[in-house]
Amino acid sequence: MVDVHDQLRQTELEPLVESYGELTLEPAEDLFERLVISIVNQLISTEAARTIRKRLFAAVDITPEGILAAEESTLREAGLSPQKVEYVRAVATWFLAEEVTTDQFAGQSDSAVIETLTEISGIGVWTAKMTLIFGLGRPDVFPVEDLAVRRGMTALFSDESRPEMRARAEDWAPYRSTATLYIWEYYVDENSTVDSIVS
Repeated sequence: MVDVHDQLRQTELEPLVESYGELTLEPAEDLFERLVISIVNQLISTEAARTIRKRLFAAVDITPEGILAAEESTLREAGLSPQKVEYVRAVATWFLAEEVTTDQFAGQSDSAVIETLTEISGIGVWTAKMTLIFGLGRPDVFPVEDLAVRRGMTALFSDESRPEMRARAEDWAPYRSTATLYIWEYYVDENSTVDSIVS
């Protein structure tokens, strides 16, 4: 069996693997919580997202039932915008209506999961890919929609366009999710204030 890190060492990511060690990817224990985190993270800096997550998790039970039972004022006071209140409630409603479990995605392709998730209000391709990577632990996802990924790749490889970045990332298949962890780690290391936003 080919080791993911050994394979990435055979690519231009080898210096990052040596610098940051063997970064690993594990599926989330709680898929709903992971989706809420991804919604919180949308279009704001990492520091701001961390603050909002801390407040939200302290104020509300992060379950579908807990989100739907929470007053809008409670969610707003935690830092969610009116739009994100709508989004987390939409996800909560979907989880309950469909009785969602991680297992139901097991037989679905990445593209099928993205198609399912993006039908929910507030979930676009970026959020769906974050769910694939961090929620389901899918090994071969490349979130070119993420600004930090794009900035990291521009800094590392001088790639400017999304097609260039996608083409380069083909060399990292079938482990593009883990490769992305290294791009993020590099970007965080090189920037004191890190934005992880989609545009």
